[in-house]
Amino acid sequence: MTTAAPARPALRHRLAERGIDRVLLLLVPGLLVTACLFLYPFLYGLQLSFAPRQGGVFANYARFFGDPYLRDTIWTTLGIALPATFINVLASIPIAYVLRGRVRGKRLLTTILVVPITLGTVLTAQGLIMYGGQSGWLNKVLTVLGITDEPLPLIHNYTGVLLSLVITGFPFSFLLTLSYLSGIDPSLEKAAATLGANWTQRFRRITLPLLAPGLAITFCLSFVMAFSVFPSAQLVGDPANETRVISIAAYHAAFEEYDYSMGSAVAMIMAVLMLIVIGLVMAWRGTLYRGATGGKG
Repeated sequence: MTTAAPARPALRHRLAERGIDRVLLLLVPGLLVTACLFLYPFLYGLQLSFAPRQGGVFANYARFFGDPYLRDTIWTTLGIALPATFINVLASIPIAYVLRGRVRGKRLLTTILVVPITLGTVLTAQGLIMYGGQSGWLNKVLTVLGITDEPLPLIHNYTGVLLSLVITGFPFSFLLTLSYLSGIDPSLEKAAATLGANWTQRFRRITLPLLAPGLAITFCLSFVMAFSVFPSAQLVGDPANETRVISIAAYHAAFEEYDYSMGSAVAMIMAVLMLIVIGLVMAWRGTLYRGATGGKG
């Protein structure tokens, strides 16, 4: 007498055991939006960058790196974006550290700190012009008080763009840093305090190592925002010289020279540069602690 072989589970059950079920259909809308709004424009721009008006396939890229006026926009952009990112991230740490605890007026202070992110770049630039322009009230006050003989050059130069990026980028860095700090278990610092660790030791040995992975994410997102600066460089910068960033070069090629192929090539170079910086930061982040407490980036 032979025994019957066990029945094979239905295909639906076998797929469910591998995590493939109808729930995955919920991903379809998101994937479609990503494909339509990101992948298609990216791939279209990539192939367009290899179709120059004249020359070979790489003529646009050769023109960019062969022209110092275009090539130097890389260093100009990095020279603005990196300091602005470091200022925003570093300035957000002590303020978020204080405001994560019980502070009187915490909600009001948080609201005041994030208000600039609601103003937008154009309104921020207008405020900077009224505040720090040649006839702005800051220079008027400094002149009346005899502190300076001439108005301070705060706008239409590198300083103006840097100030604009700090004003608009700080709330973003602050909110991210505050969320990461709030995810660190405060009992760890309390335990260290009971063992005799002072404030500096607790911050350096506990809080900062746990916060560092989140700071890496904050740095990457803040850097992307700063590196893609365009309105600030136009409105409160010197777009023809000192603050001619790479986004201005892309705009000039695409919408003033109507060379969309060259504009796409500059945009691709811009994307590669951002990916390089983000890749370096994420590689450094991979060496940090990412345990159950902290590092929730």
